[in-house]
Amino acid sequence: MNNNDLKLEKYSFGVGDRFARQAKAQLRACMQAGAQGVEVIPVWNKSYREHTVVGSKPGSVRAAAEAAVRDLAWTKPFHVDADHIRLEIVDEFIESSDFYTLDVADAIGQRADSNDVEDFVNRHPELVGKLEIPGIDESFDTSRAEIESIGGKYLHAIQEAGRIYRHIASVKGTGSFITEVSMDETDSPQTPAELLVILAAIADENIPAQTIAPKFTGRFNKGVDYVGDVSQFEKEFNEDLAVIAHAVTTHELPKNLKLSVHSGSDKFSIYRPIRNARSATGAGIHVKTAGTNWLEELIGMAESGGEALLLVKEIYGKALDDIDALCAPYATVIDIDRSKLPRKDEVNAWSSEQFISALRHDQQKKEFNPNFRQLLHVGYKVAAKMGDRYLNMLEACEQAVTRNVVENLYDRHLKPLFIGNGSR
Repeated sequence: MNNNDLKLEKYSFGVGDRFARQAKAQLRACMQAGAQGVEVIPVWNKSYREHTVVGSKPGSVRAAAEAAVRDLAWTKPFHVDADHIRLEIVDEFIESSDFYTLDVADAIGQRADSNDVEDFVNRHPELVGKLEIPGIDESFDTSRAEIESIGGKYLHAIQEAGRIYRHIASVKGTGSFITEVSMDETDSPQTPAELLVILAAIADENIPAQTIAPKFTGRFNKGVDYVGDVSQFEKEFNEDLAVIAHAVTTHELPKNLKLSVHSGSDKFSIYRPIRNARSATGAGIHVKTAGTNWLEELIGMAESGGEALLLVKEIYGKALDDIDALCAPYATVIDIDRSKLPRKDEVNAWSSEQFISALRHDQQKKEFNPNFRQLLHVGYKVAAKMGDRYLNMLEACEQAVTRNVVENLYDRHLKPLFIGNGSR
């Protein structure tokens, strides 16, 4: 990158907003972090699937973000992410986005041309043999056959990322947008050698990636805590930081290239290891969340009681009725024990406090129900079908909703990740 290129700031946080009503509240949370001396840049993200479900257009995300920035006199940068972009859908996001998450998961494992793999290995003799990476205690040996095997698995996907990047650049111009390469939707975490190959291939494709989203061990289910071995995650996270720093010095990659953690919302168990690694290395970080903002809308409406409480109960009932269809698109990122979902008549008898206690992500409360929370997380389609009925109620409950959105984003996410002394 040259000095005129758009650069992603050191700390950035991806925020989803299903119905484009909470941008101002989300920005307030970033301003609270700024008041504590930590600059966290908001990146509003919304995928093609989410737009399709809600019936919105990509431009609505930028419009909501720009309105929040104007109303709150935010003078720092902000970005709009075209989330999980593929070549066939990218054009819809060209005008409104300045951040592109290139999703090439479907191409991982598709065998690259054997000549391309051979040429790649010939260009990168440094990947074969004994590898010593500062920050990783043990060295490791790689054979040519191993690098060829890794190239065979990932090279086609990186070539696809290159095609998407060049298409965007041909329209918007190089240097006018931020590129992330997403490699997290694969069967197992990348080893240091695999990540080295991926980054070398990204450099060969001349993709100026500023973030890379690798696969980590464990489950990153939507809207609930991390499930897995935290110590193993910490090891992988620190190794990935070391590999990135090494690759930046050995390849022509942007100097601000940093790790991106996908589905990072509510992963409270790993926030401390992330913060410790960030503090120890000085590395930047991008954490992407989505969906939990909509759950705070439901909590704020439940708090408001009356017709609003009846509406959120109705949303749960309809989600329960349509559970198979709602869960199918998210099958790999949710784990719902249906035997632990409350019956509709049971929920209909709940008070505001009971509904909130079951939904709010407070693991200290025995009433918290992660199955209930996950179903409502994927149940936003029910509210979308309500149209103005839902949106008008949301507006009527704005004060309670705003308070919950700000508190959730700052207290449960930004504070433990970037500031410390949080409750988790």
